[in-house]
Amino acid sequence: MVSFRFPFSFSQPSSFPKPPRPTSSSSRFSVSAVAVTVTVGAAAAGAAIAASRNPRHPVLDWVFSSHRSSLLPWGSMTLADSSSESVVEPKTGFSFPATIGGSRRLLGVGLRKKSVLGLKNIDVYAFGIYADCDDVKKLVGEKYASLAASELRGDKAFIDHLIEADIKMTIRLQIVYGKLNIRSVRNAFQESVGNRLKKFGGVDNDELLQSFTSLFKDEYKIPRSSIIDLTQEPGHVLNVAIEGNHVGSVRSKLLCRSILDLYIGEEPFDKNAREDFLDNVASIVVDK
Repeated sequence: MVSFRFPFSFSQPSSFPKPPRPTSSSSRFSVSAVAVTVTVGAAAAGAAIAASRNPRHPVLDWVFSSHRSSLLPWGSMTLADSSSESVVEPKTGFSFPATIGGSRRLLGVGLRKKSVLGLKNIDVYAFGIYADCDDVKKLVGEKYASLAASELRGDKAFIDHLIEADIKMTIRLQIVYGKLNIRSVRNAFQESVGNRLKKFGGVDNDELLQSFTSLFKDEYKIPRSSIIDLTQEPGHVLNVAIEGNHVGSVRSKLLCRSILDLYIGEEPFDKNAREDFLDNVASIVVDK
């Protein structure tokens, strides 16, 4: 996992933390709120309590294994009611709308952590991964139509194709750590995105990296629960918005690929979020 380089340049929060937004539905991301009819006795009840704190609890993985499809947001949301639905990131309680931008659907949620001197982890931000389902079907539906969903999830060529594709996608960040400032975000992207740019495009990408990180100007304030949207639009245009305000754009396939790789690539910030995203994408592709 790529991590922020310590130390941060932390500032004091400018306001009291905002409470998490209410949610009208739940999914596998918040296991404690899922109702599953399974008779497993007192052991399962105790496991359910543990899983509310750890959604990857091994006992609950066994209990819910046969009900996995019902726990996915795609399986619990319909196009008719998605505008009023949301999904909770279980460790922080932050919720994400099921649909943004009119057509982009929420396909995974996760948490970005920062290890401080190897002593403890800080919850930096929760994030949601969105993609336009029609774009996904159009792009990969025909090529991978013969593969079962279980095969798609583990197909590296499919995943690489998805990351490089010119489809509408958004990574929405919600700030959890109240002392985080915009300079820390800029420096963190300088490192993490910079590493990906070198991985995919070689060493001579300083100007491209600067064009992206310079969008995060010092005057922007990001108290707890602030929202940052990183959106790939057609033509591999990356749009950046802070609290709903557009702050700039960069056209670059390499940059878009590098950012998406942080969340759904082989070494993502949150492996569970990546798995959920790929499960849902696979379901979209095979659900014709």
